[in-house]
Amino acid sequence: MKINYSRLFVLGLGFMSISLTWALYNSYVPVFLDAALPAMAFKGLAIGFIMTLDNIASITLQPFFSAMSDSTWGRYGRRMPYLMAGIPVAAVAVTLIPLLRDNMTLMIASIVIMNVSMAVFRAPTVALMPDITPREQRSKANGVINLMGGLGGITAHFVGSRLYNIDPVVPFAMSGVVMLVSLLILRYAIKEPAKVEGVEGDEKPVSIFEALREAFSPEKRSLLYLLLAILFWFMGWNAVETFFTLYAKSIWGMRESTAALYLGIGSVAFLLFAIPSGFLAGKFGRKAVITSGIIWMSCVMTIMTILGIVGRAGIGPAVIALLVAAGIGWALINIHSFPMVVDMTTSAKTGAYTGLYYFFSALAAILAPPLFGLVRDIVGSMAPLFPFSAVFFLLALWSFSKVEAR
Repeated sequence: MKINYSRLFVLGLGFMSISLTWALYNSYVPVFLDAALPAMAFKGLAIGFIMTLDNIASITLQPFFSAMSDSTWGRYGRRMPYLMAGIPVAAVAVTLIPLLRDNMTLMIASIVIMNVSMAVFRAPTVALMPDITPREQRSKANGVINLMGGLGGITAHFVGSRLYNIDPVVPFAMSGVVMLVSLLILRYAIKEPAKVEGVEGDEKPVSIFEALREAFSPEKRSLLYLLLAILFWFMGWNAVETFFTLYAKSIWGMRESTAALYLGIGSVAFLLFAIPSGFLAGKFGRKAVITSGIIWMSCVMTIMTILGIVGRAGIGPAVIALLVAAGIGWALINIHSFPMVVDMTTSAKTGAYTGLYYFFSALAAILAPPLFGLVRDIVGSMAPLFPFSAVFFLLALWSFSKVEAR
């Protein structure tokens, strides 16, 4: 069956609006919090805790709503009701955050409401992709959707920053409008099938807890190793994303803006390789492509470690080249991990397994930064960053080697 690219690009609008919103949120909400919170001990800790609410929602609420969407069959489909409930609330809440930035209590209330409402619809939006895409085409489809999501992040950084200089409210209001427009387009352009491929009449959806129990059963051992691999490779990548700017400043003497620009170039490489990565999986198989990506990333992190030892002079072009290589390697891995998870179950449980994917990937985002922070404190240097990342990619390689090829 041929892939319906026009429908995928429409679905990608939902991902673009999500990525746009999170990029603005992560870039500017810490600034609002820093200005609103009074001078106090552990102010940074308080800001850090508030900024982890999205990850807390990702490992608690998001899997719950994702699994629940498996059984919500009605006139609007089974995923669409969650988009219709969550997006309007999130659009209003994200607009209120900068409007209320001078009132700490109301701003934090808006942040909490935004995080809860985003958790309502984010995973059901992701679960729409396998619902409307044949199994053999899901890697290609995920490549298209990741491309659209990446465009949302780029829009936030390049357009949002200019709008922010006009007024901090403007980019957040833009994000709210984009979410509402995306909902209208998705509502009328995406028709959820009355019967999803792979769902038999006697099949029953499962809760996120039942799905987690399945992952630890002997029959689903391959799924457990895949989820562990996802945890490991996200820990390796999240550590680099979080600390690269600080590493480049400390070890190579780069300016923060230069390091952030270099990291952005790596992100662009990921976007450009997202769709080609899907085609490679169609030709060679997902397991072969992901395995090559993990080995590739392990090598990149090893070379980065060597660059951290040899010195600073004229290092810029080499760093750019390696970050481009890392972006390509990450596309070889990340584009296929979600399709592999949902392909390990029937479509009756797609939402629950989408929840499993987000649980393990979000858990990595919670664990990796403080774990490397502890390593840094023990060693007294940023130098272990890339060896730390390489270790987790190698752990991912070990775990993924035990996953049955699909």
